[in-house]
Amino acid sequence: MHASVFSTVLGLLASIAKAALYETVIQTPNGPVQGHPAFNSSVAGLNLTNWQKVTVWKGIPFAADTSGKNRFRPPQNVTAWNTTLDAKDYGYSCPSSGTTFATIGEDCLNVNVWSAANSTDDKLPVVMWSYPAGGSNADPRFDGAGLADKGVVFVNYNYRTGPTGWLVSPELTEENLATIGLNSSGNWGMLDQFAALQWVRDNIASFGGDPDHITVMGQSAGSAATYHILNSPLTKGKIVGAIIQSGLRDPHDPSAVELAEGYQTYDVAEEYGISFMGSVNCSTISCMRSLPMESLDTSEFGGTSGASFKGTLDYYCMPDTYLNTLKLGLAHDVPIITGNTRDESGASYGLNITLATYLSSLNSTFASFADKFFEAYPANDSATASAAQNAQYTDRSTVGTQFWANLWLSNRTSPVWTYLWDHAPPGQNAGAAHMTEIQYTQYNLYNVYYGEWEEEDYEIAENMSNYWVNFIKHGNPNGDGLIYWDNVNASTTTTQELGDGWGPKIIARDDQIALFESWFASLAAI
Repeated sequence: MHASVFSTVLGLLASIAKAALYETVIQTPNGPVQGHPAFNSSVAGLNLTNWQKVTVWKGIPFAADTSGKNRFRPPQNVTAWNTTLDAKDYGYSCPSSGTTFATIGEDCLNVNVWSAANSTDDKLPVVMWSYPAGGSNADPRFDGAGLADKGVVFVNYNYRTGPTGWLVSPELTEENLATIGLNSSGNWGMLDQFAALQWVRDNIASFGGDPDHITVMGQSAGSAATYHILNSPLTKGKIVGAIIQSGLRDPHDPSAVELAEGYQTYDVAEEYGISFMGSVNCSTISCMRSLPMESLDTSEFGGTSGASFKGTLDYYCMPDTYLNTLKLGLAHDVPIITGNTRDESGASYGLNITLATYLSSLNSTFASFADKFFEAYPANDSATASAAQNAQYTDRSTVGTQFWANLWLSNRTSPVWTYLWDHAPPGQNAGAAHMTEIQYTQYNLYNVYYGEWEEEDYEIAENMSNYWVNFIKHGNPNGDGLIYWDNVNASTTTTQELGDGWGPKIIARDDQIALFESWFASLAAI
């Protein structure tokens, strides 16, 4: 009897292993690829029920080398290969990524894929992750095996940033006009983002994914990438949902310039690009393309005030200003999750400022509205000033996100869910800071980034990832075992607390909401 049970178990394990896609050479349009098991064993603390089946393919090219003649050009088609690509190791990360997890190089446009599909016919829902500034698809925080275990195909990719991703110049504009009829330049990194999405559309069925069911997801600069995809006419009809983490704000909020909606006009981008070229002693694009990659480092470049290397309003990749895009309803009408963390965008855990510093900050930020904001967020000493400063910054985030949602929903029928993440991971002292939610939503606490995880962290990760997976699968984060998360509307004054608590949380008092509305209305939109 025992022998029979034992042989049955062995047979089951053998069938699982045989069904995993790492037993199969995957045929793609560019050539065959061989994947590998994502896990060598089960992981303590996480409920990974399919770990034996999760396959990972690393470093698959989705576009050609971007060095030399391809520098400052749209992503070019990759040369096909005939022999099987052993997708065991991460490929190059792009210049300006700042990563220590992979070698830096300009042949960096590659994807990683995680899938627990039993066959290439499974048609599992797909999610494509865009990393934040300084990131790389090799960063362990962006490992997709945990979400793949829950039944989605996870893809992350590299895209160009810094000068290789965003340089604008008159000569490049002339080149674009002559070759593709576009009277603009820059946005090379944005075109990488779009090319990665197209690769997923064209190839993901071979990895057990559904090319007609792709959700895009990103954080910070990666949320900007996600918002680019959401808004651009070049990606129309290619996605079914978007998760935008840190995050979207009212386009009248000055902080929006540095968040997902941030961009600059062509004239500003051109001036900045010319200035950078001068800093590396180049006056022509031929010179710029001949420079060694290391010469494109921007760490010593002061540039021009208020400008940086980021997206350019070109009326091609970006169809219009974000305010007009919202008002005119130009973007995809798909379900969205977007939100913020408690201790970001000015809010700082453990802040200790004087009352004088707080008053100075209110005056420099709100000008003629400073007295009203002091009345709404009063203080009388260092402790209350520090608390008030953090409160108004966090409320500015949550209120601004709700105002963005109001504009978005005025021209669309698909629902929007908003959140505030408020859990501080162990091993760090910045609280619920920027980026701290990522490993919980990605369900990859098998990688220790901050400190040793505690039982509470595993429980939070289970809930967070289930909300995200439900959304990826069904376009709605709600499901069995989860506190209900209501989508927002124009009269909503709550957001969903995620982390230390679960459920509705007011975004601010009514008088504070009205004050932010008045302040935003007095400002120019981006």
